[in-house]
Amino acid sequence: MTDAAPQALDASAVSERLDRLPFTRRHLKVLTGSGLGWALDAMDVGLISFIIAALAVQWQLEPGQTAWIASIGFIGMAIGATLGGLLADRFGRRQIFAVTLLIYGAATGASALVGGLAVLLVLRFLVGLGLGAELPVASTYVSEFAPARIRGRLIVILEAFWAVGWTAAALIGFFVIPTSADGWRWAFALGAIPAAYALIVRWGLPESARWLARRGRHAEADAVVRAFEQSAGVTPAPSTATPTADTAAAAPSARERLAGLWTREFRRRTAALWLVWFCVNFSYYGAFIWIPSILVAQGYDLVRSFGFTLVITLAQLPGYVVAAWLIEVWGRRLTLSVFLAGSALSAIAFGTASAEGVVIAAGMALSFFNLGAWGALYAVTPEMYPTSLRATGSGWAAGVGRLASIIAPLLVPVMLVAGGAPLLFVVFAVFFAVAAAAAWGLADRRGRALDDR
Repeated sequence: MTDAAPQALDASAVSERLDRLPFTRRHLKVLTGSGLGWALDAMDVGLISFIIAALAVQWQLEPGQTAWIASIGFIGMAIGATLGGLLADRFGRRQIFAVTLLIYGAATGASALVGGLAVLLVLRFLVGLGLGAELPVASTYVSEFAPARIRGRLIVILEAFWAVGWTAAALIGFFVIPTSADGWRWAFALGAIPAAYALIVRWGLPESARWLARRGRHAEADAVVRAFEQSAGVTPAPSTATPTADTAAAAPSARERLAGLWTREFRRRTAALWLVWFCVNFSYYGAFIWIPSILVAQGYDLVRSFGFTLVITLAQLPGYVVAAWLIEVWGRRLTLSVFLAGSALSAIAFGTASAEGVVIAAGMALSFFNLGAWGALYAVTPEMYPTSLRATGSGWAAGVGRLASIIAPLLVPVMLVAGGAPLLFVVFAVFFAVAAAAAWGLADRRGRALDDR
């Protein structure tokens, strides 16, 4: 092909050119580059569930103290998610993505050296700060490169990297943590890998072309799009999109981005999205952070409970695969609501199971449906808002969800005392059911171009 002179791209031209591309090696690089960071995030979150179980024994911690080890990280995540989205809409997706990976990776590595609960809690807050900002930024970033016809599928695949990271955490929990008194320290040290990986992300991935065009950096946006077109062997064609260079951004300032979430156009989506995020976070983190400890409380030794958790975790991957297929067949809302309904039924089955085989089967079903629902939720969230407030909207939805992830681990010990695992998992099922209903308040943009205002 012959290179044409760079053209001053408006946002709609960027959208049109990106949406007509096939999936290329550059798409794969964006997906895997973001996905590996996602997997490392998941490894950190997963590791803490195993580390809590080990520290409870080694440091002779009370249930309330172990609950705070989990919840303090989620406080950081709530703050990080809301700030990260705002910063990504202001400074760019790639920049914030790399910085957040660096923050939480360094704090995780430092956690390996702690000698007491107070310092560990401070570091877990910093870990949460970085982690909370990274996830909504990463899903926004990938969605802005993905062609419209496969965008939902690619975001579910991105979220599937969470299962890879959680499986790695389960393997470390099973093979590393029980081997010595310092096993949990080695687990934290392994979690420091993202600090080095952040440098690769910073220099190896392109900035979002949609964000660049919306910020008026047209030459840079054109260069990014051309690189993807060259990867696909596509000659840049004149845009047929209606020019939008003079179209105002939906929310040009930070204050307007926050207010914009509750304008007439977006308030129904925002309310539904925040409710789904809150309910899913409450049930997911309430259940999965505590599963190893719950199994220990039911009489299984530490190694056996970790082994059960590893098997349960493996069911996450097929959940993502099925969700990735269905989301472009059924659409976003139906896929999300069906997987949430399946999560509710699986939670009831797990909470009432007593036989070893039923515990494992119900836990695997809960993993399958719950993580498939997470994939659909991350796919639909960035699509709810235009480019100028997409990361802000995604970040605030995640931040509201993190409030539930703070509350849930603190309430789990109380509910276990009040009614044991049956009561606990019925409560989780109710939250899943509410989320399934709220999903129908979301817009379904399957196969449609992103809003580039």
